[in-house]
Amino acid sequence: MNQMSNPKHHPHDSAAEIIKIAILAVGGQGGGVLANWIADLGTRGGYDVQMTSVAGVAQRTGATIYYVEMAPKSDKGMPVMALSPVPGDVDILIASELMEAGRAVMRGFVTPDKTTLITSSHRILSVDEKQQPGDGRANSGVVHEKIENAALKLVCFDMEKLASNAGSVISSSLFGGLARSDALPFDATTYEEVIRASGRGVEASLRAFRAALTHDPDTSDGDTAIGSGTGMRGPDTLLAEWQNLSNRILSLPTPVHPMVKAGLTKVVDFQDIGYGEQYLEHMERFLAIDTSDTDYDLTKQAAKYIANAMCYDDILRVADLKTRSTRQLRMRREQQIDAGGIVHVTEYFHPRAEEFCLTLPVRLGQWIMDRPRVFARLDRVMNKGRRIRTDRMAGFTLLWLIARLRPFRRRLLRHKHEAAHLTSLIALAHDAAQADTALAAEILRCQRLVKGYSDTHLRARSKFSRVIGALALLQGRADAATWIKRLREAALLDEHGDALDGAIETVRSFCDDPARKVEQSD
Repeated sequence: MNQMSNPKHHPHDSAAEIIKIAILAVGGQGGGVLANWIADLGTRGGYDVQMTSVAGVAQRTGATIYYVEMAPKSDKGMPVMALSPVPGDVDILIASELMEAGRAVMRGFVTPDKTTLITSSHRILSVDEKQQPGDGRANSGVVHEKIENAALKLVCFDMEKLASNAGSVISSSLFGGLARSDALPFDATTYEEVIRASGRGVEASLRAFRAALTHDPDTSDGDTAIGSGTGMRGPDTLLAEWQNLSNRILSLPTPVHPMVKAGLTKVVDFQDIGYGEQYLEHMERFLAIDTSDTDYDLTKQAAKYIANAMCYDDILRVADLKTRSTRQLRMRREQQIDAGGIVHVTEYFHPRAEEFCLTLPVRLGQWIMDRPRVFARLDRVMNKGRRIRTDRMAGFTLLWLIARLRPFRRRLLRHKHEAAHLTSLIALAHDAAQADTALAAEILRCQRLVKGYSDTHLRARSKFSRVIGALALLQGRADAATWIKRLREAALLDEHGDALDGAIETVRSFCDDPARKVEQSD
């Protein structure tokens, strides 16, 4: 439910009552700006206002709590106001995202007899969620149900998306959500006057405010369909080649179009048109052995995980992403920095000798790695933390030049390793598909184990190898797909793969049991 019905009686009709407002936000979300706007709103409305804040420990271990109290001006003077919110005594709580709202409920700040809760339905992953090797995301649906039951009134929809579409930050749309809630005795015109008086990013803030104020709860907050737009830009000749490549998707079965289009866009953005052609050739090979009986599930999995395997993380990719103009624009928008504002950006790197060698031409990189003494000397030079200022010409140019090595990526040692890995993955899936397409799909899904670079990449590849190594034990079993899935899920449970080792021992125990082998063959 996006917005509960408004109570007929306004909770703040009493002239002597203090309105208590808590705002929970993390860095970059404009919580301080929003608190200042609310304070200005109260002052313009003839209220005495007090504003305080309690800083959080870190971005995801504790949001900053901005607290505003206001009361109508009185001949008796300004009432005594509190410095921080008290559980069970908050009239309006504004949370910057869904889990922050859930934490506010757990802390007792939201109560069904008193509190109007205004929150965005989007998510920012917590540290605990990010630390999980697999999908550690909490169930947002459960949180939404809890906060709806806990609040007197709830205003909840994707305010982050509305703000982003308007070129602003979430504080603007949360301000619109506050106006929409009718929890304060001020009209929309006064809200807009406050935004105009702030003097920074006024037009974008007004667009986001109005978008939240007039948002239709019945309109889907989801993204547009995959493939509805790619943002591809470049010379007309390249765009024409891209269009011809995209048109090849139309000859494929309709159920696979969205995933193949998304994968094609990803690999072309990663490398070039030729890389995209190679990707489509892989898809056509899988379609040749796939069937409509399973709604082409094998090809869909191939479209997703082959694209991920082709778009591996390397230094070139990192440098490319860090020097894109869209990144600079996003950082300025999130930090509410005007076009003429000065920004200092420091990038942190900790390269190892291995990463450096993998970025070299195949023969040179392999020559160094095959000579332990040379490699050790190089590692003493390379294996140090580095800080590069990309707001300065030297730092930015260095990363820009590294990113410009992209046309040579196929000649580098890292690409040789990744291409060999992809060839092996595809061959395993093709071989399995001859007898069991479900097993082939599970083999492709194992690619999700492979991620990152440096030590993270090494651990990921080790897990992948151990899971795939169990195929020999499971050969010929009807439940092979089920066991590969279980092993993959075990690999995602912890960083070092202890759960995976235990699961492999379980597989080994029954696969090495002669009685079980006879039973399986029967």
